[in-house]
Amino acid sequence: MIIIKTVILAGGFGTRLSEETVIKPKPMVEVGGKPILWHILNIYSTNGYNQFIIALGYKGQVIKEYFLNYYYLQNDFSINLKTGKVNVTNNIISDWEIDLVDTGLNSLTGGRLHRLQHRLKETFMLTYGDGVANVDIKKLISFHRSHSRIATVTAVRPAARFGGMKIDGDTVEEFKEKPQTGEGWINGGFFVFEPEVFDYLHGDTTILEREPLENLVKDRQLMVYRHEGFWQCMDTLRDKELLESLWVNKQAPWKVWVD
Repeated sequence: MIIIKTVILAGGFGTRLSEETVIKPKPMVEVGGKPILWHILNIYSTNGYNQFIIALGYKGQVIKEYFLNYYYLQNDFSINLKTGKVNVTNNIISDWEIDLVDTGLNSLTGGRLHRLQHRLKETFMLTYGDGVANVDIKKLISFHRSHSRIATVTAVRPAARFGGMKIDGDTVEEFKEKPQTGEGWINGGFFVFEPEVFDYLHGDTTILEREPLENLVKDRQLMVYRHEGFWQCMDTLRDKELLESLWVNKQAPWKVWVD
């Protein structure tokens, strides 16, 4: 498999989830006892992609500390406090290789990516640090390779926030409770880019989702990979509680469950 790095944007302030983000960055908010960032890394890793660049900003030190201590956090160990000797009693090893890069406290999405230009000389992937999906990453890459354009965005159709009704006069003819495809196609992250995307980025104040993507559209360089399956962002406490419920009940579509 060709080595393709994945950029995770993990530096925003997460103001809409302030119940949690006053003490930690949003990617470190936990679902099932693990940061959502951990879940995102596992989505890519399950598909065989294990090299990551995490673009840090707000409270980036929390993410750094987590990965610095990750080996011991995942394993059981004994320690002799007199000698300082540590003995790992079960050895859970991850294949992840992670670059943790400070991309500025106030940098915007395109600005964070722009700061990583010297690290990304080949095809790479990018997604947000607050959304999970059961996207088939290998098929996404294959689709991107097939069209030879600069960029691919994964389009998703989130569940409607409210149930829908079909009404005839004063009679309800049909009632649907929050269908998965209740809304139109939206940007679901899970991008694939060629290095030429950096020609569209200009400094820390660049918002990836505005001029860069808009100009890629004008140049006919942005293609769409339609994902009909599960996708959910974690913008609010309500979103977090939904993801938590799915995980606890072993109904999380982004996870391959092994009993």
